[in-house]
Amino acid sequence: MHRRTALSVSTALLLAAPLLSACSGQARPGTAAVVGGERITTSAVQAQVNEVRAAQNRSGQSASELVASTPNLERQKLDSILQSRIIDKMADTAGVTVSAKEIQEERKGYVDDSKGSAQFEALFLQKGAMAPGQIDRFLRDRVLVTKLTAKYGNGKLEEPARAAAKALHIEVNPRYGAWDVKQIKLGAGDTPWITQRTRPEQAPAGA
Repeated sequence: MHRRTALSVSTALLLAAPLLSACSGQARPGTAAVVGGERITTSAVQAQVNEVRAAQNRSGQSASELVASTPNLERQKLDSILQSRIIDKMADTAGVTVSAKEIQEERKGYVDDSKGSAQFEALFLQKGAMAPGQIDRFLRDRVLVTKLTAKYGNGKLEEPARAAAKALHIEVNPRYGAWDVKQIKLGAGDTPWITQRTRPEQAPAGA
């Protein structure tokens, strides 16, 4: 499979190593996570969810099918944010940077492989649950991980990833699950005291 169309592989899996152990005990109201002392708010996560839901509803594909295929979108979006912060920390430590030109070149490669911008954006929406405005962040991560791999060696990102995650002191609100070290992603977690009567990431009817 061509590297640019393998969207079933998440950004998290590009690191190929356990990254962090999230603490879920003392999240402040309105906080989805704390990373490097900085709050990631629940509203910031929900804004990303809303962008995806709006794009799904505008899509020529069946909106109901697209929505049904992403039932845990809040968790997925928070996971993506956490992964991006870890990659940024790794890059900063390693002195690795990425330019706007490099991101555009990466985008062009995907667009060319997809036979056009519309098909490219549709593919990312369908396979990656990314709205058009969220794709550049993914492409930035791709370029950084490629450079980090070149610096440390193929399959050698485990130690710098672990060091970056430790330095960030990540804490996650249990509403979004618990960090699964083996799977390198946010899992459902065991939080029976939290009951959600409705799925908060579900788009309102008629949106």
